[in-house]
Amino acid sequence: MAGNLTVSADVAAAGMQVQAQRLKVIAQNMANADSVSTEPGGEPYRRQVVSFENYVDKETGAETVRVDKIVRDNSPFEKKYAPNHPGADAQGYVLMPNVNPLVEMMDMKEAQRAYDANLSMLRTAREMNNNLLDVLE
Repeated sequence: MAGNLTVSADVAAAGMQVQAQRLKVIAQNMANADSVSTEPGGEPYRRQVVSFENYVDKETGAETVRVDKIVRDNSPFEKKYAPNHPGADAQGYVLMPNVNPLVEMMDMKEAQRAYDANLSMLRTAREMNNNLLDVLE
């Protein structure tokens, strides 16, 4: 019984870990939302996205989650007319990052909710494990 509770806590901790990594990527996206190239016609910062994968822990048999990869979002860049900018192309346009702060904020809230849910699961599993140990004493 206690073993299952420990495995539950491990699964919840893995969920917290991937959401923390996701939050790091979101923070990088937000920090670079205005990062443009200083080379004429150069590419600005490109948004990154985290993808997760389900895997089975061979030691415990539990299905859990981990980061599969962090990929670049290939959606198009917007152009902003700024002929005096050092990164402007021959027509006077600067490519802007494909980061939408509203999307990043929504992703941040979703990561926070998932993190909190896993934290609650971890606390519950540990509390149940401690209760079981108290009864067995």
